[in-house]
Amino acid sequence: MDATTLQAWGETIIAFVFYYPLFMAYLWMAGGLFYWFHYERRTSRPSEPPALARHPTVAVIVPCHNEGDHAVETIEWLMSSKYPTLEVIAVNDGSTDDTGAVLDGLVGEYPNLRVVHLARNQGKAAALNTAAMLTDAEILVCIDGDALLDPHAVHWLVWHFASPRVGAVTGNPRVRTRSSLLGRLQVGEFSSTIGLIKRAQRTYGRVFTVSGVVSAFRRSALHDVGYWSTDMLTEDVDVSWKLQTRHWDVRFEPHALCWILMPETLRGLWKQRLRWATGGMQVLLKNWRPLQSWRMRRMWPVFVEYTTSAIWAYLMMGVMLLWFFGTVLGLPVPIRVPTLLPKWTGIVIGTTCLLQVGLGMALDSRVEKRLLRYYFWMIWYPLAFWMISVFTTVVSVPKAVLRSTGKRARWKSPDRGILPDGR
Repeated sequence: MDATTLQAWGETIIAFVFYYPLFMAYLWMAGGLFYWFHYERRTSRPSEPPALARHPTVAVIVPCHNEGDHAVETIEWLMSSKYPTLEVIAVNDGSTDDTGAVLDGLVGEYPNLRVVHLARNQGKAAALNTAAMLTDAEILVCIDGDALLDPHAVHWLVWHFASPRVGAVTGNPRVRTRSSLLGRLQVGEFSSTIGLIKRAQRTYGRVFTVSGVVSAFRRSALHDVGYWSTDMLTEDVDVSWKLQTRHWDVRFEPHALCWILMPETLRGLWKQRLRWATGGMQVLLKNWRPLQSWRMRRMWPVFVEYTTSAIWAYLMMGVMLLWFFGTVLGLPVPIRVPTLLPKWTGIVIGTTCLLQVGLGMALDSRVEKRLLRYYFWMIWYPLAFWMISVFTTVVSVPKAVLRSTGKRARWKSPDRGILPDGR
């Protein structure tokens, strides 16, 4: 390959690295705005959920592993739910702390609470499957053992199941650990990426994943797809794809709030995002052959988006390596990247990022008051989270490829950040 061709390829790659995030940002913003005007704008306020023609039976499943410090608060919030006849099933998945004793102590206080103990840590999917076998409820709502579910959230989730096509509904997780820069950045991230992207994906037909921390499922839909897979690192992504490839509808409900704990250290954030990235790639590798069928065409946009994002991460890593080696060793001009410092391209990307974050926060400010006060901190978002996304994606692909098929996915106690009271 001559120098001219090599330089042309280099310029093409750099253009893709630059333009792809811009294209996706404006696509997500357009989809989020369409969702707002077509669906969300007509709904009532969060304190006034829509009336239900009937109240199907609902069981809230709470898988717990070493949640002794949080289980009481989580269960108490569930018991304040405004939804009638709510059943709660807490699964103690082989905890090594006092989670089991804490949950047993709550049984006498709340007659609609059932506690199940698993002798060994079997993983979140196994805990969910166990609880699902122990209830006849029509709708299963799943939250994490350290999450706080808004009193109206179940009502908002159940509202969608009036349509017989709906198999699952994902809620709107809100970060409550905001004591550090990383915590505050994630407040904006959950609006600008998770909330906005789910709105956009819902607009063009398919959602990449329900939020594992807050989601609701129709029991018959879960039975149709074989419930949760115990060998997937991200069981929420996997069950979302299983449902949608069986032509069940998966929806997003921004009013179904759930307050969650997130990592506030780089080490904790890295471990969490690496698991997310590896689990997503697992699902991609599992489904790429079936998705070649024309019957699966509605899943193609989600598949292409995730695949292209992985390619972008590798190319971005390549550009950074070329800059590094060019600076240290002096590479030939055709493959040299002169600088990574932002010029006009950096200004365009930064401005677009702030527009995306601002729009996401503006849409979510209707359900969470005073959200926009965290907008100031988001100037650091591209540097911190884009780099984490690049590195975790690059590492996750070989991890997903090499991971043994059928290996049980068990969980460990995560970094849950720093709560205002110092816990």
